[in-house]
Amino acid sequence: MPFLNTFAHVRKDIHIPKVEGVSMAVVKETDNVDAEWGVYLINHKTVELKNIIVASKGYGNINDEEIKTSTLRHFHDEVGANSFQKIEKIMPDVFGLNNEYMLTFYIDGVIHDRKYIFVPDSVLEDNLIQIPLVERPGILIR
Repeated sequence: MPFLNTFAHVRKDIHIPKVEGVSMAVVKETDNVDAEWGVYLINHKTVELKNIIVASKGYGNINDEEIKTSTLRHFHDEVGANSFQKIEKIMPDVFGLNNEYMLTFYIDGVIHDRKYIFVPDSVLEDNLIQIPLVERPGILIR
């Protein structure tokens, strides 16, 4: 038990800054009836993000059936200042689930992390806005 108490003490001394100026978006990539959708990381900051890891998963209930998708992990070396990076393709079949993206990255050697969740049925045509930098319609979480 002494080890666990030591670990808890060390963990509370680690400061992970609040993530600001970094968004996730589900973006409509095509305008046809069978639209294709993608998930994008958007860096609104004036500094680049480095060593980016995004873990994505879906979970929830559809027709009273509990559903969990596989967890996917994506790595990117960097996302430049005021730019964006496509993380993955997303199928409309999972829009009825919670779609969770756990983002971890570094700025100047300091780790940052944040969870973004697109709640069930939030990705709807009526909710689309123009996504900054990507310049396509989508749903944005700031």
